[in-house]
Amino acid sequence: MSPLITVEELRASSPVLFDVTWNLAGPPGREAYDAGHLPGAYFVDLDTELAGPPGPGRHPLPDATVVTTVLRRAGISSADTPVVVYDAANSMAAARAWWVFRYFGLTDVRVLDGGLAAWRSAGGEVSTDVPADAQGTYTATPGHIPVLDAEGAAEIAAKGILLDARAPERFAGEVEPMDPVAGHIPGATNAPTTANVTPTGQFVPAADLRDRFSTLGVTESKDTAVYCGSGVTAAHEALALEVAGFTPKVYIGSWSEWITDPTRPVATGKD
Repeated sequence: MSPLITVEELRASSPVLFDVTWNLAGPPGREAYDAGHLPGAYFVDLDTELAGPPGPGRHPLPDATVVTTVLRRAGISSADTPVVVYDAANSMAAARAWWVFRYFGLTDVRVLDGGLAAWRSAGGEVSTDVPADAQGTYTATPGHIPVLDAEGAAEIAAKGILLDARAPERFAGEVEPMDPVAGHIPGATNAPTTANVTPTGQFVPAADLRDRFSTLGVTESKDTAVYCGSGVTAAHEALALEVAGFTPKVYIGSWSEWITDPTRPVATGKD
């Protein structure tokens, strides 16, 4: 089963819905949610509920108790409850929820391909009603999918394929708008996640994604991992890889965590 779900498939099912609208530079995603969201969708805040407080790294993993609260208020009591996540952009934030929820044990999480825009363009109605908190009993536990630390990322960069999901100029160290050190992890390959989606925010076909990643050296037999600036776009790259039929690992601390240790090497340039 694809980790993506179409509007038509969503209409034919009844999953728990989460709106993960988020803007790195603001305004808060809650404002957009309040202005209109898929009927029945619960809002989840990326900065406070899908990430822990910064340090080290800008978006470290959240505490299991925080995720437990999120899932219980949406009425989730079982790990196999169908869940669909979406956002109002190109699924960057939704992919973070997809990854985090699976890391904490949910087994049936999918991303609405194209998000809110796809829903609206297909004639879907939006609502300003906020669903009441439910009384789920699910308890989130960590570690259900692999996560890498800095040492693991360096090992895969040396022996496998480590993809850097950031823009080429950040990978090359030419600009760095978010972190105090510019560059990339030595041995990494640049694979900007923006190439995984169309201008309308939907993922390009699975066969095209597979061709793209295969060209970058990804194979089913080779260890593959992804990272980005803080672990958000890395989840989007991981989602694209899974759509393409690969099973990557994520260095969730990513570049913002890597550079907290001055002994770790830094590479610059396009290679």
